[in-house]
Amino acid sequence: MSRIAVIGAGYVGITTAACLADLGNEVCVVDVDASKVARLQAGELTFSEPGLAEVLQHNLAAGRLSFTTGYGAAIPGAQFAFIAVSTPEGEGGQADTRAVESAARSIAASIDGPLVVVNKSTVPIGTGDLVGHLIAAIRPEVRIGVVSNPEFLREGSAVFDFMHPDRIVLGSGDLVAAKQVADLYAPLEPQAVVITDMHTAEFIKYASNAFLATKISFVNEMAWIAERVGADIKVIAAGMGLDPRIGPQFLAAGLGFGGSCFPKDVKALSAIAAAAGRHSALLDSVLEINRSQRRLVVDKVRLLLGSLEGRAVGLLGLAFKPGTDDLREAPSLDIARMLLDAGAEVSAYDPVATPSAKRLLPELVYRRTPYAVAKGADAVVLVTEWNEFKELDFDRFRHLMRRPVFVDGRNVLDPGRMRDLGFIYSSIGRT
Repeated sequence: MSRIAVIGAGYVGITTAACLADLGNEVCVVDVDASKVARLQAGELTFSEPGLAEVLQHNLAAGRLSFTTGYGAAIPGAQFAFIAVSTPEGEGGQADTRAVESAARSIAASIDGPLVVVNKSTVPIGTGDLVGHLIAAIRPEVRIGVVSNPEFLREGSAVFDFMHPDRIVLGSGDLVAAKQVADLYAPLEPQAVVITDMHTAEFIKYASNAFLATKISFVNEMAWIAERVGADIKVIAAGMGLDPRIGPQFLAAGLGFGGSCFPKDVKALSAIAAAAGRHSALLDSVLEINRSQRRLVVDKVRLLLGSLEGRAVGLLGLAFKPGTDDLREAPSLDIARMLLDAGAEVSAYDPVATPSAKRLLPELVYRRTPYAVAKGADAVVLVTEWNEFKELDFDRFRHLMRRPVFVDGRNVLDPGRMRDLGFIYSSIGRT
């Protein structure tokens, strides 16, 4: 058993802490938000993530997991300190590392012995070196190892991803420290452990997310062409995905990517390239194609209704993907704002993200059921592919609408069936 401090009670920090505690370690989480700490200490998860609340509560009850606002309660006696704080988009797209730097200084102020500092936050190349320098400047007498250990968790399946890692990436100039972190993950039997230098490990995270975002934008560009030449992007993507060099993942045409990682990390990598003297036209195009998918759906609704002024438009789904309540960079926000700006009356339903959406878009009308969204609507847009939307009684849904215009922004419904039910149905890249 190891004693571990985790700095940051956000998505990555809580998942990391709860799962490390579940492996038998003693874990203490530090966060400056006292109200969040109180809720977590009471077993209340502050965001939606399937299965995580149960892991959290089990390890709280077992005494392996605790929360505090003070570094002095977490760092002394710990063998590892995981930094998992936010690195939001800063000026010029570059990641803002101020929270990481603050965490490093606070760790240094509380160290009482040798410590391995593990950076889980997604950071610009060289940040791990900076963390080491900051701590050494304050506590030069203490032996510190710094390891870059980027996370590869998917929202909606974070617990599974942590417990069944396809790879563990560890970057450090201190091979002993890197192997100590590898030993923490050994019970998970990862498919691969990559031990490399710090800069390379930091870059792997950015490159991985940028590549996946590129696949999404590529298939959306193909969908635009397919729709205009009379081809079906779903069949095209399936055919492409059978090639093992391509694979089927991330080839679903639709409204593009959102969330806390892909948009921010592509912008950050573009900024890193610019700082190194290279303009990345590819990364800029990935972002522009992604933005255009939101406009495309709004244009489809406008075309089918003739005008958006005074029209009632419903949105099915608000979260950026199913299985989470995360609205960061969610397509729904852009789509709702464009519809509102065009004079439409917009209502919405989401099974978990409505409380967060009310804070961001108070001008929307929020419904309690999908059928309430349909009632009196001139058009409905499927924005998030929650499973419950695939199982709706669409005959009932159609008869509740004022006009039967349905835009499937995720290509999850059968066009023929929808048209047989009387819908004026449009999707992405399918004729």
